[in-house]
Amino acid sequence: MAYQLPECKNQKVPAASCGFNHKMPLQVRFNDIDILGHINNSVYLSFLDLAKAEYLTTATSARVEIGGIAVAIVNISCSFFSPGYFNEPLEAVTAVTRVSHRSLCMEQRIYNPTTGDVKCIANTVMAGFDPRTAKGAEIPQEFIDELEAFEQRSLFVEKTMKSK
Repeated sequence: MAYQLPECKNQKVPAASCGFNHKMPLQVRFNDIDILGHINNSVYLSFLDLAKAEYLTTATSARVEIGGIAVAIVNISCSFFSPGYFNEPLEAVTAVTRVSHRSLCMEQRIYNPTTGDVKCIANTVMAGFDPRTAKGAEIPQEFIDELEAFEQRSLFVEKTMKSK
């Protein structure tokens, strides 16, 4: 079910680490544009958050609401490749690339579906979280199973880093 992404002609854009089974159209608003006429870089993080939330509600039975989800963002790395503009068609694709007992990793891309031009690539780490105790927690096995079913591949990896 992976979406076929259009070809990106920018040689600096790395190949995707996996296929993407979730995409979402994005709406650029006038207030998303900066003084240079580009989409402000901070807006991309909001786009990525919207796509993450839609991905999680599509791929799992988790509710994206206060107290309804068992993961929290602990790291986002975003590389920008090309500016986006007002009235430019944009989409976000999202995939979980791996899961452990306590964290998961996602890859997301924002791109122009007409030209294939990749605007940015983000890698996000989310950790299991218990909102009642405000502490880290294991990711429920049911959540992992749902993600693997949606992605149609095994995502689980054992923790490989040794604690000191």
